Amino acid sequence: MIEVEHLTKRYGSHLAVDDVSFTCEPGTVTGFLGPNGAGKSTTMRMICGLTPPTSGRSTVAGTPYRKLGNPGRRVGVLLDASAQHAGRTGREVLALASITMGLDTSRVPERLAKVGLDSTAAKRRLRAYSLGMRQRLGLAYAMLGDPAVLILDEPANGLDPEGIFWMRGLLRDFADRGGTVLLSSHLLREVEAVADRLVVIGNGRILVQGDKDEMLGEAGTLVRAADQDELETLLRQMGITGTRSADGSILVPTDAQTIGKAAAAAGVVLLELRPAGAGGLEEMFLRLTGNGNGASEMQEVVR
Repeated sequence: MIEVEHLTKRYGSHLAVDDVSFTCEPGTVTGFLGPNGAGKSTTMRMICGLTPPTSGRSTVAGTPYRKLGNPGRRVGVLLDASAQHAGRTGREVLALASITMGLDTSRVPERLAKVGLDSTAAKRRLRAYSLGMRQRLGLAYAMLGDPAVLILDEPANGLDPEGIFWMRGLLRDFADRGGTVLLSSHLLREVEAVADRLVVIGNGRILVQGDKDEMLGEAGTLVRAADQDELETLLRQMGITGTRSADGSILVPTDAQTIGKAAAAAGVVLLELRPAGAGGLEEMFLRLTGNGNGASEMQEVVR
């Protein structure tokens, strides 16, 4: 399990991560989504003990990462597939990691084969690896110690469609056997295919989080009015709390018929009224983050 509680990171006057909290449960894949500069990588680095938080805390299996004994046996991390010595071979990278973790180096060929790196690739130096090969080696490194938790930042970069499909199956199988996966990726369709839960971040703050199926299939109704102030007043009168997206529409936790009838009775002119999950994860992401630029946040409509 991964628990993140009120993590905040400030660099001088810049607030990179602002009071972020979420939990990743065993047996699940959590998709961690957000545009460039939203705070995803900084959050993941804080979880892994690489960046000290300004405030807040995070734990893996109930313990801060820096206090884990032999952490590679508890949590597998892939934050930068190029963060290995370019002069070493793939086999040497995993052999050194095995020795560091107290593992039998005889398992290295098997671990390389599991991620699709054959004996020829195992002998090749990393400077000759493609980005996709580095990603496969990084996944092998992360899973070398048979950890219960995986933290992966853009693991599909450089993989071809076959490799992406393979990685999806690998992560799904890991979670189905009780593992915990925190996955950051820009490949929204792949995240939609493999994730159980979603956490969307923008401008350093959590915009929305929850069960994927509920968010995409039963997320309520998107409504937009010619006069948004009139709509917000109507929602308050109905006792409904909604959230405003970057595009100005409001997500409300009720059905379209209820909102439509109330708007008609109150004389509120609606420009948009539809199920929120109709366009899948990609539409939801773009709506929440302002077409991917992260410039706007979700705003709560006061009850």
